Amino acid sequence: MITSDPIDLPDLSAYEILKETAGKYPNNIAYEYLGYKVNYRKFLSQVDDLSLRLRKMGVYRGDRVIVCLPNCPQSLVSFYALSRLGAIAVMVHPLSSKNEIEYYIKDSQSKMAITLGLFAENFPKIGSFEGFQTLIVTSPVDMMPYISARLAELVNKDARMPKGHLGFGTIRWTKMMKDDISHVPKDMPHVTADEPVSILYTGGTTGVNKGAVHSSRSFNSTSWGMIELSGVLGEGTTMLAEMPMFHGFGLCTCVYLPVCIGLRIILMPTFTLDSLCKMIVKKKINYMAGVPTMYEKMIDNKYLVNADLSFLKGMYCGGDSMSIESKARVDEFLAKHGSERRIKIGFGCTECLAATAITPKFDERPGSIGVPIPGFSYMIAKIGTTEEAPDGEDGEICICGPSVMDGYYGRPEETSDVLIKHEDGKIWLHTGDAGYIDDGFIYFKNRIKRMIVTSGYNVYPSQIEEILSRHPAVDISCVVGVPDPKRGSKVKAYVVLKEGVPKDDATQNSIKAFVKENIAAYAKPREYVFVDSLPRTKLKKIDYRKLEKGILTEDEE
Repeated sequence: MITSDPIDLPDLSAYEILKETAGKYPNNIAYEYLGYKVNYRKFLSQVDDLSLRLRKMGVYRGDRVIVCLPNCPQSLVSFYALSRLGAIAVMVHPLSSKNEIEYYIKDSQSKMAITLGLFAENFPKIGSFEGFQTLIVTSPVDMMPYISARLAELVNKDARMPKGHLGFGTIRWTKMMKDDISHVPKDMPHVTADEPVSILYTGGTTGVNKGAVHSSRSFNSTSWGMIELSGVLGEGTTMLAEMPMFHGFGLCTCVYLPVCIGLRIILMPTFTLDSLCKMIVKKKINYMAGVPTMYEKMIDNKYLVNADLSFLKGMYCGGDSMSIESKARVDEFLAKHGSERRIKIGFGCTECLAATAITPKFDERPGSIGVPIPGFSYMIAKIGTTEEAPDGEDGEICICGPSVMDGYYGRPEETSDVLIKHEDGKIWLHTGDAGYIDDGFIYFKNRIKRMIVTSGYNVYPSQIEEILSRHPAVDISCVVGVPDPKRGSKVKAYVVLKEGVPKDDATQNSIKAFVKENIAAYAKPREYVFVDSLPRTKLKKIDYRKLEKGILTEDEE
């Protein structure tokens, strides 16, 4: 077991953290978006204003509100405004399918949602099921100055709002921001650091989407722990927010952490490798977070080949494992381009919000995911038990610390499967990941649970298989991840069709269309293979390990 000594943490809610930072650094730029800059004084004012408007619309302490937006000012301001009200921001991927969005609303019992007009049609009509009362639709440029917003709309059609009537219970952001709020009570509840502030969805260890509930204390402990262990310098520097806010890694590392210490957040609403690399050079980014495939591709990008990168002070890598060779290549590239810093590897999961272990500022070991951040403990349990494995022996990575989730929202049984009390009386998160501890450093080996990481997103095969099973042509399927130079891994589906169904393009197109309706675009299979049967283990379970290697034969008895 490895334990890192705790540090003093502010006993404040997310909103109070922002308010404190705005008091210390009112003139620091809080965020920059498409060239539009807002300082911390104005940012706090925007948050205060929105909180009153949401209160007028019936949002109170404990209410859940879906925030289904890219990295834009509305997403940032909504998160903190909901914290001020004591409400809970349910962060949802804006490219989620209609069925997924309906599931998130029902599962979280959300009464309201905020999304782009572009995605409004994916939301159910108000009144179609109990509890869901209001949909707020916005444009990516609604919080920008008028002239800048109109210019952005000319360049990007996706920035435009749909015309005409939006339907009962649906309101435009711009109209909401013009409403009279002079009569709205200004007193706000006292919200503690231990109250829920966000729900983040994850497949967890089973692949069924579940909402991990996190408090402000979760965010405080992770942010300040990373600051302490990794050596983030603080005030006056820039953090690139290209990682999505609907993911714990992006929300905590790229947004919450910089707000804690008054950094400038550079919001990127859309991501391409070229736009990322141009932004790094143009804005002289000091800190950034990303997934391994992003860093691996950056070193070959034309915008960085001849760039001076001496301004880079911290680069954090998570979301998937990075090989020793890949890290060495990226570190060598950074050194040749003037940066004195190297990639810092982190480890975490949605159930513990973001990184709870990271490469420390004072040392690193090839292949290691680092050491626990302050206030956290790591242990390796023998698979299927709570018994600690000896140093150097493989087992399940378990985490104990203040950012471990309160639980899965409304799912006590699933919560008890992963939050387990050990003999020491502490609650440990069983991550479903295998690894070992050696000489005080933690090493990740592989995943015990079935999960595919594609372009930094977690995809759960069982979820896709369940959707495929509902198609009338499908008898059985197995979904696996296979290596892909662009995404790291891509999703591949092996499908056994029902008797008499032809293995032709029409069948494949029908299955593709069905899957598209039921799952987010990033999670859909990129390749379908029709087979007569699936390989089985000696226990007659589908041998997905063989399919990952493209082997279709069964084990012999």
